Amino acid sequence: MNKRKISSPDVHLNLSVRGLTQSAALAINERGAALRAQGKQIYMLGLGQSPFPIPQVIVDELKANAHQRRYLPVRGLPQLREAVADYVRRTSSVDHRAQDVLVGPGSKELIFILQLVYYGDLIIPTPAWTSYAPQAHMLDRQIHWLHTDAVQDWRLMPEDLDALCRTDPSRPRIVTLNYPSNPSGCTYTQDELKALARVARQYRLIVLSDEVYGELHHRGQHTSIARFYPEGTIISGGLSKWCGAGGWRLGTFVFPRSLQWLLEAMAVVASETYTSTSAPIQYAAVRAFQGGMEIEHYLTQVRRVLRALGRHCARQLRDAGVRVAEPRGAFYLFPDFTPVQHRLENRGIHTSEALCERLLEERGVALLPGSAFGRPAQELCARLAYVDFDGARALVAAEQTPVTQELEGAFLEHYCNNVITAVNKMCDWISG
Repeated sequence: MNKRKISSPDVHLNLSVRGLTQSAALAINERGAALRAQGKQIYMLGLGQSPFPIPQVIVDELKANAHQRRYLPVRGLPQLREAVADYVRRTSSVDHRAQDVLVGPGSKELIFILQLVYYGDLIIPTPAWTSYAPQAHMLDRQIHWLHTDAVQDWRLMPEDLDALCRTDPSRPRIVTLNYPSNPSGCTYTQDELKALARVARQYRLIVLSDEVYGELHHRGQHTSIARFYPEGTIISGGLSKWCGAGGWRLGTFVFPRSLQWLLEAMAVVASETYTSTSAPIQYAAVRAFQGGMEIEHYLTQVRRVLRALGRHCARQLRDAGVRVAEPRGAFYLFPDFTPVQHRLENRGIHTSEALCERLLEERGVALLPGSAFGRPAQELCARLAYVDFDGARALVAAEQTPVTQELEGAFLEHYCNNVITAVNKMCDWISG
C-alpha cells in the first residue's frame, strides 16, 4: 500500500507569510512569563499593556449587558458609533457623524483590513509599532521606511515626508502617524502637525492617525492631526490603552466623508471575516466614549502616575549615559545606547537584539530591541514599557496626594517598585 507523504509545511505556506514570526511584543511577554514560572525574577518591560484597571463604571456596564447575545451590525452598534463620533467632536473639534465610524475587534484588525482594501504604498516612520510592516508584508504592499532621528525625539519631519512623496507625486500612499508614540512616548506640537498636514494635503495622502494613546498624553493635551487635515485623516482609536481593556479587543476607525467609499469597502470585508465585534463589549464601550466625571478623574490619576514614572526612568537612564527623549505620553521610552556603545561593544554587544538578550539573561530585565520597530539591527536602541507595577494600588495611593502636587520618588519606589528596580539594574549593568 502506497502511503502519501506529507510535504514540508513551507510548500503550502503563502509566500507573503513565510519568514514572518510571532509579534515581538507578545513573544517577549510569553518568554518572560515562562522564566517567571521557573522561579526567576523577571522585570516585564517588554509588552505594552496598561497596568491600570478598567474604570468601574465601564465594568458595571459590561456586567449589565452580559445578556446581549445577538449579532450586531457589521459597522458597529449604532449607539456606540454615535458615542464615538461625539467623542471625536468633543476632543478633536472635527465634525463627524455616526455614519463615519467603523467598529472592529481591535484597531489592529482594522489597520489590516485598511491595507487589504486600499491598494497603495505604506509609509512608516521609524521607530514604529511592530505590526504595521508585517501586515503590509502579508498583503504584498510596498513599504517605504522613513527613519527619524533621536535628535528630533523620533518625530517625522515634514521635509522628509515631502522628499519621499516628491519622487512620484501622484502615487497613492498611506502614511502612519502614531502619537503619543509607541515606542518612544513622544508626541507632536500643533505647529508640527500643521506642517505635516500641509505636506499630506499637497500629495493627497491618506493619514492613518493612530491615536490609541491619545488620552494618555501626560498633560491631557492631545491634538489630532484631523483638525488640520480633516479630508484625508482616518482616526484610529480603541479601549486597549487608555481604558486598560486590551483583552476586550475593541477598536474604532473614524473616516472623513470624502473617504466613505473606503469605509464601505472595509465593512464588506468585515462582513466576510469577523462579522461583528462582541456585543456586550460594544454596549459597555458606549459608556467609555461618553466620558463623564468618573472617567475624567480616572484619567487624571493615570496621567499623573505615568508622567512621574516616565520622567523618573528617563532621568535615571540619562544619568547613566543613555540618550532618552522626555516622554510626553503613553508608557514607553526608547533609550538609545549609542553614547555608551564602546562599553557594550567591549562586552561583545553589537546589535539591539544582543543588547536585549544580555539584559534579560544577566539582569532579568525584558525589553524589546529597536530592530523590532524598524530600526537598523546595529543601532543600539530598545523599547522600555514602564508598566510592571500594580496600577490599581498606584491609583488608590495617587488619590491621596493633592492633584496639584507631583508624585515624588518615594511614591514611585513604593508603588512602582518593579519598574524602578529594573531601571536601576539597567543603569548598574551599563556602568559595569
